[in-house]
Amino acid sequence: MATTVTSLLELTLSAEAAADPAAAHAVVSQVLEATRAFEGCLGCEVLVDVDDPAHLVVHERWASLAHDDAYRAWRRTPEGASRLGEVLAGPPRLSRFTTAEGV
Repeated sequence: MATTVTSLLELTLSAEAAADPAAAHAVVSQVLEATRAFEGCLGCEVLVDVDDPAHLVVHERWASLAHDDAYRAWRRTPEGASRLGEVLAGPPRLSRFTTAEGV
């Protein structure tokens, strides 16, 4: 049985995007429609830093590492490209986790 994976994608909005958070969040929401529809996605939500609203974390749950890998590969294709870069100050930071056994 495949182990589920939790992926955390840290985003920092550009100063321009942070000045209009509703518009920036609309871009993120549009990107996540495709994420949620991708095979193996068990769900995702966006967390906003209470001390820095320009700092977002996308919390994704995947059925397996293979599903997450397939999604990341798809995002690097023309078909999977998104507008996310338009609202970011720099590249996102991705961390992926599995559940520790026996802890």
